Amino acid sequence: MIKGVHTMFYSSDAAGLRIFLREMLDLKATDVGNGWLIFDLPEADMGCHPSDPTGQQGRHSGTTDICFYCDDLQKTVDSLKAKGVEFKGEIEDQGYGLVTFFKVPGDFYIQLYQPLYNK
Repeated sequence: MIKGVHTMFYSSDAAGLRIFLREMLDLKATDVGNGWLIFDLPEADMGCHPSDPTGQQGRHSGTTDICFYCDDLQKTVDSLKAKGVEFKGEIEDQGYGLVTFFKVPGDFYIQLYQPLYNK
């Protein structure tokens, strides 16, 4: 029944973000007209996390989040830094994975992690 998931980023620099995703992250895309790129994503998974009504220890109910994962976080970070990608903070062990965040056009950060759980 369900064939896949369509994810979206909203950015004050959507055109720049599209270029970043294609050029820096090497994501394949189809131009559906006027430079509007729809990206073909690699494998995906989805988690359902408990919400926090105060928003202090987690997210409010209904919040969605998109992050990328890889097999070797340090190698991926090194590769992206060589392309000029900016990272916030150091790699941290969050229990579920090794985690960092990279900056994208539109002035926001996306999580990148290496899972420590078995899939």
